Formats: sequence, C-alpha cells, structure tokens
Amino acid sequence: MLVTPATVREKPGSRRRPGFLGWLLMTPMLLWLVAFVVVPTAILFVFSFCQRDELGQVVYHFSWENYRRIFIDSDTGQFGTVYWTVFRRSVVYAAFTTGICLVFGYPVAWFVGRAPERRRNLLLMLVMIPFWTSFLVRTYAWITILSTEGLLNSFLQYTHLISEPFEMLYTPGAVVLGLIYNYLPFLILPVYGSIEKLDGTLIEASFDLGAGPLRTFQRVILPLTWPGIVAGILLVFIPAIGMFGITQLMGGGIQPTIGEVIQNQFLQARDWPFGAALGMTLVFLFAVAFWFTTRRQQPA
Repeated sequence: MLVTPATVREKPGSRRRPGFLGWLLMTPMLLWLVAFVVVPTAILFVFSFCQRDELGQVVYHFSWENYRRIFIDSDTGQFGTVYWTVFRRSVVYAAFTTGICLVFGYPVAWFVGRAPERRRNLLLMLVMIPFWTSFLVRTYAWITILSTEGLLNSFLQYTHLISEPFEMLYTPGAVVLGLIYNYLPFLILPVYGSIEKLDGTLIEASFDLGAGPLRTFQRVILPLTWPGIVAGILLVFIPAIGMFGITQLMGGGIQPTIGEVIQNQFLQARDWPFGAALGMTLVFLFAVAFWFTTRRQQPA
C-alpha cells in the first residue's frame, strides 16, 4: 500500500515534546520575557488599582476609580470622557496607518518577492534604508519638508501651484504620514516572507483551471500570504496606537494620542496609578487587535 501524507494520521500525543536541552536553549528568551514583559505588566496591573496622594506617591488603596475615570464622566456620570476620545483618536490614526501601509506595502512586497533572486537583496536593502538613520532624524526631516516655509510649500509656490503656503504640519494628516513612513517597512517585510515562499505552480494551476486574476488572488494568493499579512498588520497597528514621538512632534500636541497622555501622566502629572490604568487599557486594545487579526487563521 502506498503511504502518502493524506493517509498518515498523527495519533494524539505523538508529537515530540521538547527535552531538557530544548528548554535550556529557551531559558534566555524566557528570562527576558519574564524580566521585561511579565514583571513590568504585573506592576502596571497592580498600580492601576492604586491611588495617588497629594505628594504624588502611590497609595495601595485598591479601587476601580482609575478605570471609571477613563470611561465615565465624573460630573455627569455618563459614558464618554476626554480620555475615551483620545483612545478613539489613537485607534483611528493606527487604523488609517495600517490600512494605507497594507494598500501600498503589499504590491511592494509582491514585487520584491517575485523579483529575480539576484535583485532581491538590492530591493530589500532599499526597503531597509530608512532604518539606517535615527527615528528622530527621519521625523525632523518630515517636519522640515512639511513646515510652512519648508521644501514642499516652497516647491509648490515656485511652480505656481499655490499662491500662499498652507499648513500641512501639526495636522492629523501629518501625523498619519509620519506613522506610515516609519512603519511601512514593518508591513512589507513579513508579507515579503510569505510571498517569497509562495509556490508559483499553484498560481499557474489556478489560471489553467479557468480562474481569472481576481479570483486567483482571492482564492489562492491571499490565503497563502495571510500569515504574513497578519504579522504585518500587528507590527504596524499595535505600536502605532501607543506611539507618542511622531504624534507629539508632527501633531504638535494639538490632538494628543493615548501615548502622549500616558507619558504626561507618568512624567508631568505624576499620577502613576491613572497612567497605569491607561496603559492596561492599551494592553487590552492590543489583545483585541491580536484576536481580531488572528481569528481567521486555521491551525496548521
């Protein structure tokens, strides 16, 4: 009898479990996760239920007041506060950034992934060039370009496309542009990894069976590259929600995001418990984003 992968059925519990050497090799990573992820998150969780005294010190008086302050207006007792508005604004910025990065990043990843092998390294290097400079240098470069007397306004006036300079900096559009510029490579690279592994014969078979380009993309290419898309969405959406450097520099603090508010609570207002509650709410948003983007994935 011919044994094929389709006829082989793995018995429950037959998978090989990692031995002592495997756990030993994972020890540095596990220690790093405990020290820099689990412990800080646990501290943040405990602080979020504490209170602050008049001197700004943390008082271990546990209550839900910090979370209530985020969602319930203390004057009217109704749902909806300025902090909830900030959360929504941050999610909208991150969603726009992720969507635009996906629209522009997927074709770039496809072009790089299907290019001849001798050219892929060069194309990948071009994608990685922005990381050769500091994050602050890149952000200040865009400030120079978008300012009222910057390069873009000067060029538009020189070509008589506009008569007077217009305000591009310190607007929501400038914030989204800065986020897109800084996070676009984070979406291109995971998608490129999935496209590079894509078997071209499957695409040819789809065309041979009568499927058009759109149906082939929908039924063959998209499902096979979905893991890379999910990874790219998470790598862009999650940090974009909490980013405060770009929004502060290119948004001018006019419409603050949740990252800026959390920073101000810890460094200026010295209200660590409330800042921790905002941070834990942000962690919850991360978990929701992770669940939403991975729920379509099927187990291998």
